[in-house]
Amino acid sequence: MNLKSIVLTTTLIAAATSPMAQAEPATYEIDRDHFSIAFFVEHIGYQDQAGMFLEASGEFVYDEAANSLESGEVIIEADSVFTNHDRRDRHLRGDDFLDSKEHDTIRFTAGDWQPGSDGEGRLTGQLTLLGETRPVALDVTLNKSAPYPFGHKQPTLGFSARTTIRRSDWGMTYGVEEDLVGDEVELRFEFEAIRQ
Repeated sequence: MNLKSIVLTTTLIAAATSPMAQAEPATYEIDRDHFSIAFFVEHIGYQDQAGMFLEASGEFVYDEAANSLESGEVIIEADSVFTNHDRRDRHLRGDDFLDSKEHDTIRFTAGDWQPGSDGEGRLTGQLTLLGETRPVALDVTLNKSAPYPFGHKQPTLGFSARTTIRRSDWGMTYGVEEDLVGDEVELRFEFEAIRQ
């Protein structure tokens, strides 16, 4: 075997055993300290009322090298809704809206991931709200993938995701016919996820 063949063989072996070639799905846990869930709903046509859910958790199994998602789930605590107005928040927790005593969580289960370009893609899944499960699709952007610069030092992914749903599809119809509260709800997720 000549020197050129030896170099080529060594290069192929190194490539085959490199971390990229050996990449496989890994579990990522959403960092509760860097997880924001915001929503916007029209209020009598005057403005879009903003709100948040303050408590949520989730994880997913993702192969970064292949840009493929095996599974994922986000669980939101319904009674953590917050709009910076106590009376309105109590109303939102009641049976006109979230009915959080009967349905304490809102759950999203990931389905098909269709990657696009420049870190963007489309994620379809199932949203369970008020005991009803319906399909939803989110536009997702992978903002950053890198070891964290301080603290845990683990590889970390940063995402933004958006979708718009019609709450009436889940049986939440309060104020829709009277045009008091919009039917469309814009949802926005911003989060970091840590490799386990």
